[in-house]
Amino acid sequence: MTNRTISAILSAFLFLYINPGSIAQTASQEDPLLTVGGKPVSRDEFVYLIGKGSNSDANTPGLSREEFEENLDLFINYKLKVREAEALGLDEITEFKREFASFKESLKSPFLIKNSLEDGELRKAYSRMQEVIRASHILFQFPPNASSEDSLIVLKMALKVKQEIQNGGDINSLAVEYSDDPSAKINKGDLGYFTALQMVQPFEDAAFTLQPGQVSDPVLTSFGYHIIKVLERQPNPGQVQVSHILVRVDENDPNSENQARRKISDIYTEIQKPTTLWEDIVKNYSEDPATSKKGGLLPWFSVGNMIPEFEMAAFSLTELGEVSPPVKTRYGYHILRLENKKPIDSFEEMEDMIRSRILRDSRSTMIQSQVLAIQKARYGFKENEANVEKLRASLNTKKKKEFQPEIEALGMSASNLFTLKGKAYSTEDMLTYMETDEVSPKTKGGTFDIWYDRFAGELLAQIEEQDLEANNKEYAMLLKEYRDGILLFSLMNEEVWQKGIQDSIGQRAYYEQNIRDYQWGERVNAFIVKVLDIYKLEQAKSRLQGNAYSESLVNEFEEFYKNNDPLAYQTQSGLIEIADNTILSKADLSKSFQEIEADGHLHLVVVGSKVPPGPMAFEETRGPVIRDYQEYLDEQLIQSLRKKYPIKVNKSVKEEAFIALNQ
Repeated sequence: MTNRTISAILSAFLFLYINPGSIAQTASQEDPLLTVGGKPVSRDEFVYLIGKGSNSDANTPGLSREEFEENLDLFINYKLKVREAEALGLDEITEFKREFASFKESLKSPFLIKNSLEDGELRKAYSRMQEVIRASHILFQFPPNASSEDSLIVLKMALKVKQEIQNGGDINSLAVEYSDDPSAKINKGDLGYFTALQMVQPFEDAAFTLQPGQVSDPVLTSFGYHIIKVLERQPNPGQVQVSHILVRVDENDPNSENQARRKISDIYTEIQKPTTLWEDIVKNYSEDPATSKKGGLLPWFSVGNMIPEFEMAAFSLTELGEVSPPVKTRYGYHILRLENKKPIDSFEEMEDMIRSRILRDSRSTMIQSQVLAIQKARYGFKENEANVEKLRASLNTKKKKEFQPEIEALGMSASNLFTLKGKAYSTEDMLTYMETDEVSPKTKGGTFDIWYDRFAGELLAQIEEQDLEANNKEYAMLLKEYRDGILLFSLMNEEVWQKGIQDSIGQRAYYEQNIRDYQWGERVNAFIVKVLDIYKLEQAKSRLQGNAYSESLVNEFEEFYKNNDPLAYQTQSGLIEIADNTILSKADLSKSFQEIEADGHLHLVVVGSKVPPGPMAFEETRGPVIRDYQEYLDEQLIQSLRKKYPIKVNKSVKEEAFIALNQ
């Protein structure tokens, strides 16, 4: 949202300072609250806008008659300006259409089916994140270019191994024997701890349905079939920050393992000494070049972000500063020290991250499939299966440019593909859509399927948006609020704000007609020195006392203190209005020099000549004049619009609105 539109909307609804409570739904839906130049304005719009100012506090008093009338009058002024903007065609200009389309795109998002499904997935993922699971698995991959028979053989093997586990077999030993996961030779199928969004979706879904000790049926993912056994489920410990010492093991040196083990043992013994500094040990002995010079400190991490052995050691530390025994990983031997711990972030803090991950994995495809299914059911989508199958068989291997001649050869140029909300859509309609869509999809799959799904999806999205505007009252009201807010800004910018700034002749005429509002009170030439450093008081007094007020006195003092003691004083000088100045209003203006205590500080005051009350020069008050001139132009605009567009208020509906705002 641009700042100018925010300002416009705020200006439009300055009257929303009340707390009217909930909006009643029982009033007449047919008769308008009022007409503006013959154009009806609904009661619901007025109640909706006033209701936005509610804080939903049941103890807040209702809306008084006086407040109601005041807000209704301001609402009428607002609708008059929108009516004039429409009459001037401001809703037809390119800039308005572009800005409103941009707002519409962002406003509709929370109301779409897709958003509610995404929100459900976000909440489910965050709910799962409250737990961590430790599981082991065995992976059975498909051979290259696997046939359906090959897939069946793999499935039977997975079921056989599952049965062995249920008969008492050890999943970790079986993982070494059967698993096609390369890491199983090292971790024996033990995946360590993980939480939501750290495994592919089918694997995660299966794991979170199992209790400790339970074994899954074969779970199909893009990697193959998995047999999963959940070992533990625990509350998510949140995040930790540790520092570490690393002693590496060289796999190519047969003596490296023993040397590393002895070295890490000696380091651990050294750490136990009370005089030892952790940072010194890290600097001298750690073989991690990325962290050794900064005390071994690693970034914050949560479960599933580190290799299992390291992670389990880190999360087992409970006290800040606690040091772990040596831990073996594939990188070598580590000693960890706990630096900090914190719980899992709130949903609001994690929402963007969770959404980003969901939209990058298979969940996004699942959500889109669900959206299409709901849209099709809601809007009466009926496919002509025979025609679609015939086209699919013929066109799925064809390029986009070959579609039309092939369709003509099949004699299907005007064949029905589907109906949507009772309207039929044909191959001709799809070809037209394909011509207007310049992007060639690169999705894997049949060419016809891709274009057909895109064509149907685009139509379904358009109908959902139309349905929102027609049947979702909250969305329709919000959309109208933003539309009218942009129009209001455009009109006010042309007729009031810019005119008030640019019309110098009008400004001066307004100033001269209202000169009584731009008057100086009694003023005096004065130099006020606020003493910030009391030890510098005498130094300032010696330079000011006994001297008459003059510009040279001011300049000399300011040059002196800025060069020598810039923090000792604050100064104010010139022709100052007496009544508006806290210091001068306390001063004895018959004395040329005096000390005045105010606001907890001592002030030294040098007083010069007085100037009697009188009119301000136009240049002295141009800013306030422009502000007041803009208010005047606004008042004149409203008066002219009230004459141009007669207002008729329906008294019975007005009473309904008052009751609704007080329920």
